[in-house]
Amino acid sequence: MSLITSVMDHSLDDGYAEAAARKKAEGVAGMPRTLRAKLGLAVGLVLAALVVTVGAAQARVAAPVVAKEREELIDRIEGETSAADELEESVDELRADVGARQREALAKSGDGDRSDLVGVLAGAVAVHGPGVKLVVDDAEDVATDGDGQPRGTSGFSDTGRVRDRDMQRTVNGLWESGAEAISINGQRLTALSAIRAAGDAILVDNRPLVPPYTVLAVGDGERLSTRFQDSADGLYLHALQESYGIRTALSVVDDLELPAAPSVIVRTAQPITEKGTS
Repeated sequence: MSLITSVMDHSLDDGYAEAAARKKAEGVAGMPRTLRAKLGLAVGLVLAALVVTVGAAQARVAAPVVAKEREELIDRIEGETSAADELEESVDELRADVGARQREALAKSGDGDRSDLVGVLAGAVAVHGPGVKLVVDDAEDVATDGDGQPRGTSGFSDTGRVRDRDMQRTVNGLWESGAEAISINGQRLTALSAIRAAGDAILVDNRPLVPPYTVLAVGDGERLSTRFQDSADGLYLHALQESYGIRTALSVVDDLELPAAPSVIVRTAQPITEKGTS
């Protein structure tokens, strides 16, 4: 009877009982993990949708403000640009007025022939006459040298870009070859003119020029052309053309017209009076 009672009371082996209990525990514990994962995913999607919605709403609210600020900035830029243009026009008018008064004073300062000659040499009056036209331009394919830098300050380690020193040598060569008056892109040169660089731009009397650079020189055309091409500066320009592709074109012109310089400012020199004092 005790065996029957034991079998009835313990119908499953202890090992089977433990396995059944473990499986039941795993099933009960597994369901919450799956549910938590699903809930976490749902919460994440809801939060993402909320962030997108809030961001879109903020963008819609901020868009008019950004557009308004942009329009205000554009208006300010246009206003300042217009004001700068007006100031530049005013400066040009004043410079022209000063130049006209200087030329008038120069005409009254002595005899006509001498004052005309002084005016021509000083660049204070417009001139015309035979001469040469020299056009200097960058190479067609302007590149940089091995280290990515533009032409150095010495030698010909260069790209094909015309530099300020090239124009300086060109102008000096024309003066030495007999030029009586010179202009670059319509800017008349005087004894006080300066050719400088600002970045890649060439400045003549602080006015930027853009290539091609057209140099007009009044003088004995044929002689001026020959002497310039045979000069050291003419050979320098030819070397730039041969080695770096800088384009040049020199021609003799029967009649050139050069404008007067905007103004001739003398800060130090004083005229000598008849008594020998200024």
